[in-house]
Amino acid sequence: MEDNMTEKKSFVKDYMTRNVISVSPETTTTEIIRLMKESDHNSYPVVENNKLVGMVTAFDVVIKDWAEKVKDIMSTKLVVANEDLSINDASRVMFRRGISRMPVVDENGKLVGIITNTDMVRSHIERSTPNKVEYFKSTLEQLYGIKTTLKHMRVATDKLRPTQDRVYADELEGRSYELERGLAEPAIVVKTGDRWILVDGHHRAVASKQMGCKTVDSYVIDLGQDIKLGMEKTADNSGIKTFDDIEIIDDDHHPLIAITESIQDRSKGDD
Repeated sequence: MEDNMTEKKSFVKDYMTRNVISVSPETTTTEIIRLMKESDHNSYPVVENNKLVGMVTAFDVVIKDWAEKVKDIMSTKLVVANEDLSINDASRVMFRRGISRMPVVDENGKLVGIITNTDMVRSHIERSTPNKVEYFKSTLEQLYGIKTTLKHMRVATDKLRPTQDRVYADELEGRSYELERGLAEPAIVVKTGDRWILVDGHHRAVASKQMGCKTVDSYVIDLGQDIKLGMEKTADNSGIKTFDDIEIIDDDHHPLIAITESIQDRSKGDD
């Protein structure tokens, strides 16, 4: 199915987490500490009679005077969102208030979800990537005088033909982190003939392969015919056929690190 890549306005309801773990005002502080230790969450909404009445955070537990119950340490002055609030407006509110997550309530004050900084990043990735894809798609059509089709799909990792001869270890670690949390933007792939040429997203693809993923989330530009791309010819000349041919550069040899060390060396010389 071909995607409509026209950018559309996004709302909190499109990205919020709906199955939210909440606690009650009568929950003990000891239980909250246990929940925080056993999960990745450092805050919980407090719900009473099906309505949001507060938030309890790690800050409340550590900084405030000890109390047996959540009701005695929870924050009650909350910044909340409606699910029809735009993502951009929600981002502005969270940035200005310095908060990392915001409960989402309906018109009756019932907790219906929670929106976090991670959700904001994901929304940005999903909205910005299509613009880059459309630009590349348009470039190919003008360059070869053809009409292409665009699909958002998962492509078998073993089908992908890389066109880059190296990736960097530190960036692979970052991409792995993003993949585990659903934050990685899709790769860009060109299908020409029966070949699937990886154009953008080599770190993501290599990280996926290292993690044992069988497919890679991708935007696929289908040329509808067999055209040998320039980047494919370059890969041929460099002997890059599979991911095994890609060199993984250690952090110490990353060009940005080399530049930083060079600057530091010059600074020492000026002392």
